[in-house]
Amino acid sequence: MAMMAKMRSLAPAFILSVGVLFVLFMVISDSNVLEALGARSNNVGSVNGKKISYQEFSSFLDRATENQKAQTGQEIPEENIDQFRDQVWDAIVTQTLTENQIKKFGIKVTDEEVRDYILGPNPPEFLKKNFIDSTGKFNREMYESALFDARNKKALVEAEEVVRQQLLSQKLQSYLLATVSVSDGELKQKFIDQNTKMQAEFVSVDLASLPDTDFKTSEDEVKKYYDEHPDQFSVQAQRKLKFVFFKIQPSRNDSDGIFKNLQNVILKAKNDTSSFKYFSDIYSEVPYSKDTMDITQLPTALLDNFDDSKIGIMIGPLSANNTYGIYKVSGTVPSKDVLVRASHILIKSTGDDAKDLAEATRVYNEVLSGMNFSDAAAKYSSDYGNAKNGGELGWFGKGRMVKEFEEAAFNGPIGVVQKPIKTNYGYHIIKVTGKTSKKYIVEKIINSIKPSALTRDDIYNQSNDFAYLAEKNGFEKEADLSKYKIEETPSFNEESGYLPVIGVNKSLIKFAFENGVNTVSQVFKGNNGYVIAKVSEVINEGVRKFDDVKKQAQALLLKEKKYAKAKSIVEEMKKKLGTNLAGAKSVYNRALYDTTGIFTTSGSIPKLGLEYNFAAKVYNLSIGAVSEPIKGNRGYLLAKLLSKDAFDVNAFNTQKTMLRDRTLQEKKNSFVSQWLAKMKKDADIVDKRYLFYNR
Repeated sequence: MAMMAKMRSLAPAFILSVGVLFVLFMVISDSNVLEALGARSNNVGSVNGKKISYQEFSSFLDRATENQKAQTGQEIPEENIDQFRDQVWDAIVTQTLTENQIKKFGIKVTDEEVRDYILGPNPPEFLKKNFIDSTGKFNREMYESALFDARNKKALVEAEEVVRQQLLSQKLQSYLLATVSVSDGELKQKFIDQNTKMQAEFVSVDLASLPDTDFKTSEDEVKKYYDEHPDQFSVQAQRKLKFVFFKIQPSRNDSDGIFKNLQNVILKAKNDTSSFKYFSDIYSEVPYSKDTMDITQLPTALLDNFDDSKIGIMIGPLSANNTYGIYKVSGTVPSKDVLVRASHILIKSTGDDAKDLAEATRVYNEVLSGMNFSDAAAKYSSDYGNAKNGGELGWFGKGRMVKEFEEAAFNGPIGVVQKPIKTNYGYHIIKVTGKTSKKYIVEKIINSIKPSALTRDDIYNQSNDFAYLAEKNGFEKEADLSKYKIEETPSFNEESGYLPVIGVNKSLIKFAFENGVNTVSQVFKGNNGYVIAKVSEVINEGVRKFDDVKKQAQALLLKEKKYAKAKSIVEEMKKKLGTNLAGAKSVYNRALYDTTGIFTTSGSIPKLGLEYNFAAKVYNLSIGAVSEPIKGNRGYLLAKLLSKDAFDVNAFNTQKTMLRDRTLQEKKNSFVSQWLAKMKKDADIVDKRYLFYNR
């Protein structure tokens, strides 16, 4: 009976525990849940004419969110919501297209097949895992008892539907992959690529060794090259956007609210005998801990507000890294490491040591005569990073500074300005301001400063107001009046996944390609902010005009001429040198002669890098033979094979089965990915989610 109760308690999780969006969505679709929702005219998009309503998409999204939470135990972070919606949309598109293919191929799963799988010797894992006993074994008897219990009928129906969709998916994959195979020839080549090691001498004539001035490229030649290679100057349809970005960030009110809340925590703690942990467990966003830190590890905000007189006292609220915190240093422990705090004035080396020493001595004497050390550092120090802070270097341990500086700092007395000491950087005037060999026991309450719902609404309303006025009165005019910064994207195509500043935003990219120049958008949700954009440039697909790519065409023609010259030099070398490649410089003094390390046909070649053409040509040589000229990534090469492993028949036969399985799986994965990509490319997919999800 206990196991049956467990079955009933698990019933709602039967579908969620599958963890596969594809199957999940097919279950929802086929169980007619969506049809009951109605309002199909309110559409977020369509796939090959099949409309997807806002209610349908929301249902998919809710179920996927529940599923994600069930698996991770956490809510989806706010900054990842847009990306998660994209994943859900992509899963819906995949499901819809896959359903069409299942119908097209006439693939079906019978009730008997579903029952046989559930009751078979190896039941579905999502069901089986709920009936593992304390020894880790599957309890078949309790599993079947739960299945045949009438009280679990609803859960069983849902489980059967999941299994049906799994079997449909498996049958579709089997149908698609029936023609995928691996030949013995492929396996042999795979084995060779991974295991046959070679070494070779080589001579290379790098294009960079051929001066540009040795080649002439007339405008007629450049134009001819352009006409003969249109594919090199073709361009996809592209767009540019000008945009104003409204970043979602905490307001002063948000910051003040956190500050005041933590002030109240301190007041409560003063009148309460409860432990610091008690308050941390209630008010801190990070789990309670008691950390032992040296002084260099203390948060800067705490360090600036702390001395040993405050041990045992709550300090704060202190601001650090977009948080406010309350800290309590509850005690100290001795440490074997000594830490030093110091400030310095650097007189940078100019190459004239006497002059540098004289300047350092002058500044040193000025400080001794009464000039404030901090003022002198701000005025004279060449270490600009800390000069404005009075030369303050903070706390540091041994090994952090150059030897001469370290010795002066660790051996110098506190509060005494030392005479200039020399390092590689110049002359330093050092003042040690503290030393310690303690570690501190620190407890903390941390609250991050986040934008409130009210702040988010205010930012959205600002962006919405700007969108309205920009559409009515002009984008640039309204941005200028409101002193908003206008930014512009680089050119992007319709498949672009990311826009600088804005982030991943497929909906905005669709807007750009569905509208003409100067069209102003509505508000789009960007990467932690809101975006209002204007289409600033439309670049149509086709071959770019000659005048626009003349320099590019000239550079490509020059490269082609250099390749031809490099090849002729290498051909001459082969004639004159025979197999003695070491004499290459006698033919061309800028040639490079060297010996590779050990390499295979599938990896990087020592001294040359990734040169697959070179590796393939060398593999086909006999020991001691010299290749024909080989075109490489940076020029032309000659190669002489020095050594090559013989084909190991026994090793090949031993690895053959494993190699076949791995290669077959790789080919299957690649085939399915390409099949899905082609389906999506050929499909008529309309995505209007941006009309509903812009906040």
